[in-house]
Formats: sequence, C-alpha cells, structure tokens
Amino acid sequence: MSAPHSLDELTRLIQSRYKDLSPQFQAGARYLIDHPTQVSTLSARKLAALAGVQPATLVRLAQHLGYSGWDSLKTIFTQELHPPGAYAARAQSLVRHPESTQAAWQAAARQQTANLLALEHANQAALAQAVALLSDARRIVIAGFRSCYPAAFSLRYLCSLFRPDVLLLDDTGGAMSLDLHHLRPDDAAILISYAPYSREAIELADALPPQGCRVLALCDSQLAPIALHADCVLTFTTQGHSFFPTTVAIQALVEMLAQQLLVHGGKAAIAELSRAEARLHATGAYR
Repeated sequence: MSAPHSLDELTRLIQSRYKDLSPQFQAGARYLIDHPTQVSTLSARKLAALAGVQPATLVRLAQHLGYSGWDSLKTIFTQELHPPGAYAARAQSLVRHPESTQAAWQAAARQQTANLLALEHANQAALAQAVALLSDARRIVIAGFRSCYPAAFSLRYLCSLFRPDVLLLDDTGGAMSLDLHHLRPDDAAILISYAPYSREAIELADALPPQGCRVLALCDSQLAPIALHADCVLTFTTQGHSFFPTTVAIQALVEMLAQQLLVHGGKAAIAELSRAEARLHATGAYR
C-alpha cells in the first residue's frame, strides 16, 4: 500500500479503515488526527503517553499505514503545519501585493491591538498563579531561544533590578547542562516559545521535570510542547501583518509579569530596585 502524501489523504485513509483497526491502533490514530500540532512537535514517546498507548504502537501504526516508520509519518504533519519556506511565502505575498505604507501601518496596528487585548482574557486567572509560583522560588531561571531570546533577556533584566537571584539560561560553551544540574526543587524555571517550537525549548521542557523545579511556560497554546508538563501556563498570540510571527504580545506579557512580581515583592523589592538604580547611576551607566 502506498503511504499517503498529505494530511488530508492520511485522514481519509484512517477514516476508511478505522473500524478495522485494533483498539490500540484506534486510540493512537484518533489522537494523531485530533492533535496534529502535537504530532508535528512532540516525540513519539510523549505522544504515546498522551494517547494512552505504547510508543511501539505508534511505530507499528505508521508501518500499517504504509510508512517506513514513525519519522516518515510525522513528516506529513510537520511539512503541512510548519512547511519549510513559510516565511518566504508570506514575504513573497507582501511583495506581490504591496500595500501603501499607511494601509500597512493601519493593518499592523489593528492586529497588534487585538493581540494585546487578548492577553488579559487569556491570562487573567493564571497571572496571579504565575506570580505566586515565582515569588516562592529560591531562584528563577529563564530561557528563550531564537526569536524568543529578546523576551527572555528582557524579563531577566527587568527582574534582576529587584531580585538578585534571576538567571538567563543559554547554551554558550555547553554551559546549560551544568546550570540544569544545579537546579533544585525550590527553584522555578520560565520557558518562552511559540510555534514552530525551537528544539532547545522542547529539550529543556523535557529536562526540567526530573530536576523537580516548578515550570512556568509562556507560549502560544495550552497544548504547546513546553506547556504540557508545566505547573503554570501564560499564553500570547503571534498573529501579525508581516512575514514573521510578531513578538509584540510576548514582550508585553513579560513586562506585565515583571511588574506584578515587583508588586508582590512589596517594600523589599522596592528597596532592591532603589539600590540597583543607584548603582547604575553611580557607575555611569546612564549619561
């Protein structure tokens, strides 16, 4: 049997053969079709756990559907949900159908306004939980990679003005594995990522639970790979008017998180902020 070459073909094949599949294959196939984004980003082991089957079941299911193995089946989901060249395609559309500068500004402003307004609705209940989680931590480590790195750096910078125990995780010189080794159960980690999710963020999300520390995920979906085992999740939208996902709402979210963490810290946080500000001026950081 020839393996399906598109997600639509795969869905139709599963639907046509579903009643003849074994109960384990049915459970696995149903989960794949119902959660395509997770298939494109999670490992077979994690998907199997979520679907309630063994990882080997997914491998056998892929072969039963005509694929050489799990990776071949997963490629169908990855190519359609996160196709290579997607940014270039959007850029090409912008070039082929140019708008006036005024129209582009107006469209971008409308979209960014919607993104910012969505933050409150999505995070109204969870923000207090996130602040409590971070406030109780002995130490906070923050990680964001690629386009999420600026938000991670900004959050670390803002929080370090009133908390001396905030660190930025990165893998320069292979140091991240050492930093992870020193994490304790009373620490908290903040992970920032959005689709298509960076390999580093997913690997870090897998590595943190064994350390026992609590995890706050800042991402674009409650079902994002970094959110699945997080203790608390704050979400943002990246829908923009340009060729690349917008990070405006991410930046707004980290600024609000830092603000509320400062408020929760009260007088002690204000005193630390005053000392940090005085040091900056004394050392000539500002002109």
